[in-house]
Amino acid sequence: FVSKCRLIFLCLYAPASQITAIVVYTSWERHALVGSDVRLSCSFFSWQWTSPDVTFSWHYRPDGAKEGIAIFHYVGGAAYVDNKGPFRDRLEFVGNPSRRDGSILIKNLDFSDNGTFTCDAKNPPDIAGRPSSVRLLVFEKVPVQAGVITGAIIGVVLGLLILIVAIYYLMRFLVARRVFSLSMRSALAVTDPAKLKAAASEKKKQESRREKK
Repeated sequence: FVSKCRLIFLCLYAPASQITAIVVYTSWERHALVGSDVRLSCSFFSWQWTSPDVTFSWHYRPDGAKEGIAIFHYVGGAAYVDNKGPFRDRLEFVGNPSRRDGSILIKNLDFSDNGTFTCDAKNPPDIAGRPSSVRLLVFEKVPVQAGVITGAIIGVVLGLLILIVAIYYLMRFLVARRVFSLSMRSALAVTDPAKLKAAASEKKKQESRREKK
């Protein structure tokens, strides 16, 4: 019975140990200007050492299209660019497979390049995983992203709050210093011997006048 259990365990564990998951990473979205170049990054995570048989493949699906086309492959240590597609003269491999980098460079962008670029990577024996996609948006002028606007608004609001708090504490300090100054003057007036003597003399004169009356 023990032998049978061990045999079943080895049969189930052996394939799992040979093939494990690979995780592919790309940016979520890239913005670029017409006529410029853009780097589309692709990398992967694998529990295995980087294999000499590592592969990268890129597919492109234009906006509004249902089907994608293969535009690039890295296989067997060599890069292959589709020589009939829209990027045949404008695509360059700029990655470093030994560092798990399968990035490509798209040159001289045009509005027709808008679409979704999908990268897939294999690092045998890690071959099970999902491709990752990045959407490219080509503009005549790169728009200000919503996050930048939101950050600027938050910064302005925080700056105003800090200014209001600073003014509040400054006014409190000035009022406290004024009150302290007045209280010190009053205390000095009360404790000044000359002023006390003059007050006593004035009081005697007032009493003398009352007696004469």
